[in-house]
Amino acid sequence: MLVEFSIVPVDRGHMGRDLAKAVDVLKTAGLKFQVGPMGTCVEGDWESIFAAIHRCHEVVANEHERVITTIMIDDRKHFHYQLEEMAESLKQWHSVPSSEQKSSESAS
Repeated sequence: MLVEFSIVPVDRGHMGRDLAKAVDVLKTAGLKFQVGPMGTCVEGDWESIFAAIHRCHEVVANEHERVITTIMIDDRKHFHYQLEEMAESLKQWHSVPSSEQKSSESAS
């Protein structure tokens, strides 16, 4: 199962400290995860993922008056895939160069 979630404190714009606390929770849980610009993807089983997200929500919510947590679940039966496989699949099918490739090409 892959799950993407985001936790947004409504009462403060900068979230770096909160994100660091949530990442610490995921590391402690031993789950594979990938932090992105709009959320964090986590790989694992239902119980482990949601226990970790619950704890992430708690550590951020303890510091704020209002927090919005959004969760998106990709639960595919009879097939197990991993975060790395999803990223590799995208690279194989993606024909537009990444921003890093464009930067290096323009520097040449």
